[in-house]
Amino acid sequence: MSAFLDTIQSAAGNDGQQSALVSGLFSIFLIVTAIVYVAVILFLLWAVFRRRRGESREGALRSILVGWVGVTAMILAGLTIATWLYDRELAFAANTPALEIEITANQWWWDVRYADDEASDIFRTANELHLPVGVPAHITLRSNDVIHSFWVPNLAGKQDMIPGRENDISITPLREGVYRSQCAEFCGLQHARMALDVTVESRQAFAAWRAAQLRPAAAPPNRLAQLGQAIVTGRQCSSCHTVAGTSASGQVAPDLTHFASRRTIAAGTLMMNRANIAAWIADPQAPKPGNNMPKVTLNAEELRAVTAYLESLR
Repeated sequence: MSAFLDTIQSAAGNDGQQSALVSGLFSIFLIVTAIVYVAVILFLLWAVFRRRRGESREGALRSILVGWVGVTAMILAGLTIATWLYDRELAFAANTPALEIEITANQWWWDVRYADDEASDIFRTANELHLPVGVPAHITLRSNDVIHSFWVPNLAGKQDMIPGRENDISITPLREGVYRSQCAEFCGLQHARMALDVTVESRQAFAAWRAAQLRPAAAPPNRLAQLGQAIVTGRQCSSCHTVAGTSASGQVAPDLTHFASRRTIAAGTLMMNRANIAAWIADPQAPKPGNNMPKVTLNAEELRAVTAYLESLR
């Protein structure tokens, strides 16, 4: 059981305050309904046994049924009150957010924006979410195309993302770890390849990560990477992608400023490594058919250069 609870994508993980509250309410419902089920089965067996023995006391049965109706009403009232109390706890948990985040769902990737009162402290990343442990986060949810659903089962419940409508969810992580979020509403061909890595870390580690994200892209470390930068900023890439500190300023595709610091490529489709970067650049439709990234024709040397440059963006 503990191995099951410790997985990175489990509704029974209870690694967030919100998921723990929902799990507690679910446990109450499960226990109560299990007791009711056993009681009904026992009553049914008792009634069959009495029938076979030829015993019949309609008055006694009528009294039992009346009593059972009363007990059922009390059970339903109790579950209603429990639901109300847990709903209040969820509302209280969302009252004091210390972190404001905006997540926009696209076919098929996640655009994550960390908001701040200071414009210079706002930054974007893609397909990853970092949260400090014990800090309430308020997440505004949007969709750019079809209905998606944001779901980090270890930390909180689901929340739909509907085009033209703003939604939100609050998360207070209780334990450090790496978790997996998944779009929970069928959104097209690559719905299954629309994952979001969620890292819950100490406040110090989060502060260091945030400071790193606010820095512009690293300068190319060698001549090959310099050629790659020239290709990325001088061709189609720059019209869709942003690389802070360069002329690439596109807004319709993932921000590449710290691309290589992420765990995966294309929202969980490929693990982050040199071979997969090259494969993705060479033909993005092969691992993820139907995505909106076009194939850019590159010769072998240009592909090596772009791969080297993207690998340096940490």
